[in-house]
Amino acid sequence: MRERGDLDVLHEPFMYDYYLRQSHRRFANFEPEPDHPQHYDAIKAMIVDRARSQPVFFKDMAYYIVRQLPKDPEFIARMVHCFLIRPPEQSIVSYHRRDPQFSQEETGLEAQWILYNALVAAGQTPIVIRASDLCEDPRLTMTRYWQKAGLSEKKDALNWEQGVPTDWQSVQQWHSEVINSNSIRRPEKDRDHLAELAALGEPYTDFLTHHQPFYNALNNIALEQKAHDQ
Repeated sequence: MRERGDLDVLHEPFMYDYYLRQSHRRFANFEPEPDHPQHYDAIKAMIVDRARSQPVFFKDMAYYIVRQLPKDPEFIARMVHCFLIRPPEQSIVSYHRRDPQFSQEETGLEAQWILYNALVAAGQTPIVIRASDLCEDPRLTMTRYWQKAGLSEKKDALNWEQGVPTDWQSVQQWHSEVINSNSIRRPEKDRDHLAELAALGEPYTDFLTHHQPFYNALNNIALEQKAHDQ
């Protein structure tokens, strides 16, 4: 989305509200920018202000805003909403490599499901995309997304220059793979995430049990939307 060149792109702006105001902990290697707004209302105001001159794209974790956004119908109505999902065993194993102290909430899928239903109740039709589809066929998947988001197709945006975007400075250690790549990579076919998760044991296996139903529900929606678009 940053590579398109026609959007103002923000990286997880609401993480400041969550990790500096809501959470009992700050996740590993997060170095907050001192001038970044920290309260939900102030962050929203920043986004709205920046959108006056150029469309804004921002990616956030659903659990950052699952308590506030459903109560904010005006802000909901300003946006096109999309959920990117992947199987919980993959998310858990991946998160564990970066921060073994992460919580069940930070696994994320329950918050995605709650927020998805809140947006539907508000009259929205959120887009749900599977990470596996994005990795298997980036061009087709991004074309579907851009069409639904009202954006033009930009094939050149599927490749990018290596480097650290300015607003990744506070979390760049989390994105080393992306920084050292220049395109969306195909999934690892031979990797057994379930076996890796089983080896980790509790509480991570409990996280899987808790989040699997939410993933299944969102996955079914993603498949239905994909079939409808084909």
